Amino acid sequence: MRHFGHIAPEERQRLFYREPAVFTADSPAPVLAAALGATLYSPATRPHLADDVVKQAARGVVSMVLCLEDSIDDAEVAPAEENLVRQFTDLASLPQALGSARAGGTPTDAELPLLFVRVRVPEQIPDLVARLGPAVRLLSGFVLPKFTEERGVPFLEALTTAETASGRRLFAMPVLESPDLLYLESRRETLDGIFRTVDKWRDRVLALRLGVTDFCSSYGLRRAPDMTAYDVQIVASVIADVVNVLGRADGTGFTVTGPVWEYFRVQERMFKPQLRRSPFLEGHVEELRETLIEHDMDGLLREIALDRANGLLGKTCIHPSHVMPVHALSVVSHEEYSDAQDILRPERLGGGVLRSAYTNKMNEVKPHRAWAERTLRRAEVFGVANENVGFVELLAAGLPQ
Repeated sequence: MRHFGHIAPEERQRLFYREPAVFTADSPAPVLAAALGATLYSPATRPHLADDVVKQAARGVVSMVLCLEDSIDDAEVAPAEENLVRQFTDLASLPQALGSARAGGTPTDAELPLLFVRVRVPEQIPDLVARLGPAVRLLSGFVLPKFTEERGVPFLEALTTAETASGRRLFAMPVLESPDLLYLESRRETLDGIFRTVDKWRDRVLALRLGVTDFCSSYGLRRAPDMTAYDVQIVASVIADVVNVLGRADGTGFTVTGPVWEYFRVQERMFKPQLRRSPFLEGHVEELRETLIEHDMDGLLREIALDRANGLLGKTCIHPSHVMPVHALSVVSHEEYSDAQDILRPERLGGGVLRSAYTNKMNEVKPHRAWAERTLRRAEVFGVANENVGFVELLAAGLPQ
């Protein structure tokens, strides 16, 4: 699979100075962590889940979570598990049963998204892996809810047991959403415990996910579609502390993904649109701007930009319309790529300051080195845009026609 792999090769050549790299579910963990992009959640109760996965893969989705937790009713857990196993089995049969039809749109295993299951209790992990049988080859891992040191250890022990029994490499994606992480008096201790736990299982922890909806619920809050998570100060403070402890660039940190954007329907707008006109003024892209504003997507775009500025990569998504905005804004610009390459040149190891090739900023080699390394890692999986290509063109090209 690859980001923007669903668009025509000649279109990718037009858009990209350096095209996104191909990767598979068996790629190294750092590659997969950077490549998660917009992780699309879907309830495991959906009757045509296998078809949904294939359809979303054809639209550019590269990671999905099939949820057995908050997205379904407590009474639906058992039938949802049965449906999940059945749908995985159907997916596993597609390449073999329909191999000759691949040119018509049936994906191989390597072209399916990275698939994770969000469970409720540790016991579900080995049970589901055993029930999946040979179809476990399509499973990349599990999402672990309300993760703390006390709750997380049994989940990770169950993951290790299931991995050993199946012979399949399985990753964990803990969700940081516990009230203990939110409350000021317990936050420090909770963060320290989370770090101890994920550090011990570092090889199995692919990324940490932020459960901002649960944070808001602890105070009866819900952000409006024209506000971002960073406008809710109590949430912003938690994000900052999570990145401070768990997202460091010194080799001890983890990939931390951005919070979910809840809105996808038209709502009454109170504030002035945040999406400026200038990137949209040529051709049909002005229509795209109006569509984004109409569907409250300008707030999403701003939040994605703030995610990046605050050290987050990737995003939890609950609607397919959110996927391509996340991916388009994850592509490295030609200017960013130029700066990162200049900073990391071997002859710059001693440090120093240089003017950027775009002659619009100072690149200070030692302080900007970690940023440059992260930028080139993102460039590998999301690509580098051509010099005169911006996110609007990338977004327009990636949307379903």
